[in-house]
Amino acid sequence: MHTACHPAIAAEKTVFSLPLRVYYEDTDAAGVVYYANYLRFCERARTETLREIGFEQQALLTEQRIAFVVRSVKADYLSPGFLDDALHVVSNIDTVGGASLVFAQRVLRDTELLFDGRFVIACVHLDKKRPTPFPAEIRSRLEKLVQA
Repeated sequence: MHTACHPAIAAEKTVFSLPLRVYYEDTDAAGVVYYANYLRFCERARTETLREIGFEQQALLTEQRIAFVVRSVKADYLSPGFLDDALHVVSNIDTVGGASLVFAQRVLRDTELLFDGRFVIACVHLDKKRPTPFPAEIRSRLEKLVQA
């Protein structure tokens, strides 16, 4: 697991922390992070979380015919991010169900919380286009990451 050393998250169990920089393309005309980009930042962090525990999404698509899709999002925008900010996306797994899991994700600038979101992610079989249980190996690794 990626060990976070960011001061705002050092005291808690963190599954993954992804540092990122805000680029011009991430902002609106006023240099403020466009709201939808927080969702993109969180998507990248979820992908890197899976990679960190040994699963590449492309391999899951082609070899196991499964994908992880967002079923629902609860998003709270608390403070704006700005052009050139150094941010961290902090990802924790709250629960793992049969065919879904809940990611709690936050975006911070230093210790300031900018975005707080909860993402329900479903495991979907590509051929059936329906939810499908997590493969045993994936489920086992995800369950080890659930917050106590």
